[in-house]
Amino acid sequence: MPIYHKLGNVPPKRHTQFRKENGDLYYEQLFGTIGFDGMSTNMYHEHRPTQVKEIKKQYSVAPKIAKANNIQSYRLRGFQVTPQEDYLESRKIVLTNSDCHIVLAAPRKSTSDYFYKNTDSDEVLFIHKGTGKLRTMLGNLDFKYGDYLVIPRGMIYKIDFDTEDNRLFIVESRRPIYTPKRYRNWFGQLLEHAPFCERDIRRPLELETHDEKGDFVIKVKKKDEIFDMVYATHPFDVVGYDGYNYPYAFSIHDFEPITGRIHQPPPVHQTFETDAFVICSFVPRLYDYHPLAVPAPYNHSNIDSDEVLYYVDGDFMSRNDIEAGHISLHPAGIPHGPHPGAVERSIGKTETEELAVMVDTFKPLMVTEEAMKIADESYYQSWLEK
Repeated sequence: MPIYHKLGNVPPKRHTQFRKENGDLYYEQLFGTIGFDGMSTNMYHEHRPTQVKEIKKQYSVAPKIAKANNIQSYRLRGFQVTPQEDYLESRKIVLTNSDCHIVLAAPRKSTSDYFYKNTDSDEVLFIHKGTGKLRTMLGNLDFKYGDYLVIPRGMIYKIDFDTEDNRLFIVESRRPIYTPKRYRNWFGQLLEHAPFCERDIRRPLELETHDEKGDFVIKVKKKDEIFDMVYATHPFDVVGYDGYNYPYAFSIHDFEPITGRIHQPPPVHQTFETDAFVICSFVPRLYDYHPLAVPAPYNHSNIDSDEVLYYVDGDFMSRNDIEAGHISLHPAGIPHGPHPGAVERSIGKTETEELAVMVDTFKPLMVTEEAMKIADESYYQSWLEK
């Protein structure tokens, strides 16, 4: 999200001497993307951010594939994922391809004895249940139901939960995550027709600065393996930074829907994009207002993309027997559309209260063993007329 942000203390010029009160230098670090061509942030540390004392262990968290070439539509019952104490252990990859992982998580506890860094992917954490605080090396963000937390790759963070009843829908992206290009002008400013604006973006406002030495475990993810690395200083020792590369929050409740006289296509719901997939937000909105409008979506063919819809809340007009926490997977190559009776039910309706998150991937998704544990294998037959 290209918005300049500054927090804490920084020197007047980049790459110049910046000294502490005792005369020692702060340690500058460029935190950048796409080589030196993408968004970046300059931060200043109390200690060198490079002091590794030990690498304790290395272990795989790669998903186990159940169906590598899938054409079957599935419903996954997301709330059947068993809660686990540890944040990382609770993350279950249910769908995956070479560009992204789609993950469900139900962590009970905050991260207390380690920090986490994903070097493979940007992360989008959608908060379905729970409140708390995302704590990062570039500042903290409070979160609640309906928040998207966008965490750039390489960001060191911890996550604190207020309760033990937490449900997260997570997308890990190996491609940079941006706001949709068509909603931005050539300066990066969100345009008047965009469904949200800069006022809706919550940037870090609380910077933790720890001047501490010791043994600090950072669990680093690289190529679907975790490395337990012990650093000699606290990773939250930044005294200030400025730039464009930092975590931020956006609430799905701040997405302003775009409507029309006749049914609008899914791109009007787009919230984030990469060059490999998009993320959309379906929110409460007025239905189409043509006198002969059919509010239910028309049947359409997924020829170029897999469609994943995560159901959050409300009445899901186009589906039968769908509950909060369910995921529908409609794979590329076959058409899909409303369930029998849904079109008829929609006619004459004036609004919907549905809330859902959609991920459309341009490469086929593989179904994992974790997904099959919560899968409804008869879902693909739910369009049959009785």
